[in-house]
Amino acid sequence: MPLTRPVRRQFRRLLLPLATLLVIGVLTWLALQQLEQRNLQAEAAQARTQLRLHADALQALVERYRVLPAVLALDPDIRAALAQPGITAAEATQINLKLEQVNGAAATSTLTLLDRNGLALAASNWRIPGASNVGNAYHFRPYFQDAIRDGSATFYAEGVTTAVPGYFLSEAVRDAEGKPIGVVVVKLVLRPLERTWAGNDETVFATDANGVVFLSSRPQWRYRVLAPLPATTREQLQRTRQYGRVPRQQLPYRSSQTLTAGVQRARIADTGDMIWVSQALPAQDWTLHLLRPTQPAVAAARIGAAALAAVLAMLALLVYVLWQRRRLALLRERSRQELERMVKHHAQELRTAHDGLVQAAHSADYGESPSLQHLPQGVCVVDAQLNLVAWNRRYIELFRFPPDFIRVGRPIADVFFYNAKRGLLGPGPIDEAIERRLNHLRSGKPHMHERERSDGSVIEIRGNPLPDGGFVTSYADITAYKNAARDLRSLADTLSRRIDERTHDLALAKRDAEDANQSKTRFVAAAVHDLLQPLNAARMFVSALRLRLPDADARAIVDNVDNALAAQDGILNSLLDISRLESGALETQVRDFAIGPLLQALANESGIQAAARGLRLDHVATTQVVRSDPALLRRILQNFLSNAIRYTRSGRILIGCRRAQGQLRIEVHDTGPGIAEARQREVFEEFHRLDNVGNSERGAGLGLAIVERIARLLGHRVGLRSTIGRGSSFSITVPLGDASLVLPQPAKAPITDETVSDSLLSGCRVWCVDDDSRVRLATRVLLERWGCHVLLAGGPDEALAAANPASVPDVLLLDVRLGPITGPELFPELARRWGRAPAVILYTAEQDPALRELANSHGWGFLSKQARSSALRSLLTHLCQRTR
Repeated sequence: MPLTRPVRRQFRRLLLPLATLLVIGVLTWLALQQLEQRNLQAEAAQARTQLRLHADALQALVERYRVLPAVLALDPDIRAALAQPGITAAEATQINLKLEQVNGAAATSTLTLLDRNGLALAASNWRIPGASNVGNAYHFRPYFQDAIRDGSATFYAEGVTTAVPGYFLSEAVRDAEGKPIGVVVVKLVLRPLERTWAGNDETVFATDANGVVFLSSRPQWRYRVLAPLPATTREQLQRTRQYGRVPRQQLPYRSSQTLTAGVQRARIADTGDMIWVSQALPAQDWTLHLLRPTQPAVAAARIGAAALAAVLAMLALLVYVLWQRRRLALLRERSRQELERMVKHHAQELRTAHDGLVQAAHSADYGESPSLQHLPQGVCVVDAQLNLVAWNRRYIELFRFPPDFIRVGRPIADVFFYNAKRGLLGPGPIDEAIERRLNHLRSGKPHMHERERSDGSVIEIRGNPLPDGGFVTSYADITAYKNAARDLRSLADTLSRRIDERTHDLALAKRDAEDANQSKTRFVAAAVHDLLQPLNAARMFVSALRLRLPDADARAIVDNVDNALAAQDGILNSLLDISRLESGALETQVRDFAIGPLLQALANESGIQAAARGLRLDHVATTQVVRSDPALLRRILQNFLSNAIRYTRSGRILIGCRRAQGQLRIEVHDTGPGIAEARQREVFEEFHRLDNVGNSERGAGLGLAIVERIARLLGHRVGLRSTIGRGSSFSITVPLGDASLVLPQPAKAPITDETVSDSLLSGCRVWCVDDDSRVRLATRVLLERWGCHVLLAGGPDEALAAANPASVPDVLLLDVRLGPITGPELFPELARRWGRAPAVILYTAEQDPALRELANSHGWGFLSKQARSSALRSLLTHLCQRTR
């Protein structure tokens, strides 16, 4: 059945919003896919680095003992014991003691001496009853057979005697003629290394050449296979008793995507969706694997896609509002033009008819004149004595006169009287109405008026005097014109009312869009807060762990972990900054200040990073004063410098400024690969990173997007000049300031290192009130490491229950979000129960400037959870010393 016109119109109205929603949905989905892939690639790069560290640790452990069997094979006592046909008990005891002594010094698991038949003559575990290798035959082991044949061998297997798995390194002992007379075997137990893997969030495991998992941070995965084993392999494992029983259970996983070489995305039955990174160890013919959850990368991608969807929805709503306004304005203008056209057309017709009427009246015959019959109006002509002399048939039809009533010579007063009796002259006395009309005819003046009759019809009456006396009057039925004009006025009123209603609706929609944008901002802030909580706890645990590690290499690994967590903090905070910039929630504090100290501080901070990468960072000193927000301008220049260091392989980086047309242009130059002119605009877009720079260290693609938004907020101009192969120059142009308004800066206190003695914090009584148990535990561990006395580390309910005058702390670490209540709302009740108010540090993951102002107004300290632990300790030391 064909659609009716209203249905088609309604369908067309719905088609545009549906198409818009479809486009937004498609773009959001594409952005989600792109962001997810980029985040997964970044996670994969970090996982690959972590796996490389694990592989280096494993290789270092193996290399540490690789030469030990070769050294023992050259020992004279061992060679002498194997060279003779038999070995006495005294010689066996001497060799056992030697192996025991060497094993104790080298900290291996077991040292064993085998004769040419694979029989154990001596071993470092000879004193352990029931677990000694002495007297056992190992001729079937590949490490014995291969060493006899090739001179040396390696083999990972479970111990025949102890059932403890280990990595066997063997070396043949040769006589003076070079013939093998025995084998020295060193066994390394790798389980301690395996236990260090279990302390990480990732899953780490190793497989042999047959795909059998023999080391794993998840013990339940040990001796599973990645793929079914062939029959020949199963027979070999059975013969060598490498893993005791032959492994048959397969690891349940399904690969869903290959990200890069050696990196895939896989779903594992008891673990979930993971990034799977593999690295071959050719020396042992093993493969090391690392699994990292994809959830953080996917969550960050979803937040970014949600922000993009909100922006697209706001843009679509804005376009719809503008289109509706233009459409309604066009409709109003079209209606006005149509009404004016109809009025002009009708007026022209009336003027034409009037001219024709006068001309016809001059040439009219007496009675019902043929010359008047063509006129659409009713016409009557009277002479100077006000008697009828001519008329047309339309005149008779309009007033419905009876036959023979209208005749030549009849006074017009009789006609008026007849019409008055029928009520056609309007209300009032009849005589007065007739006399008024007769006087008008006698005056000889033209007239025009309209009269609405009782049947609803409207008659337009026009009168004009004749040159030789007399009067001609026309009667036109303008009912249709009046109805059309009334309909147009009604349409105009309806349109005006609809415009007012639509304007009201658009205002409500605009307010809803603004509320939605604020809700989106609050959602992003809450999501970033929740994501940062475990990261902050992890960083505090890492800081506490670093203080307990005496080994410099171990501390370097912990520093790498802390840097990775800090990078993740940076990504989440960048997403929060993007959201706050788009919603207008980021406030500026513009003032006049000297730019020289800021550039000096940035050069000092970034110079260390540049030097670590083999780069030279120079800065040109200046005494200029600028007008801007110091914190936001510092953020812009930090992004410029970090990008220059990240993408420059070798050469020099320069930061300085120059005057330009009454302003100051601050520039950062580098000798990096450069950016093609066609792509220079792209680098300021969200999540856009250059892929052709040959640098594996890549950011999140948000830095320059934040730079562009901050510059727009401050009214500064960002510039970029770049040449492929020669480098790039980023700049920000700021207005010059008034040097007389610059306040003198106080001298900064020296920064203390975390290794400084903590005696100043010893005995400091601290409460930690936070709703996240991980943060509470990490804070307690860190504070107790510094010598603090942590009286309480709990949530708001626990704090209220424990607060009394005897438990008042020196310092209170107070989180902001505590579930249904906030920290500042909780504090007055705690102070009331304590009987006094201690020093307070508002310790939060939120970056809202209003919270810092709130802390300042109460005289509290304020510290972000993303700050390093040294900042927390410095603030605690200051407050503790002030309260003592």
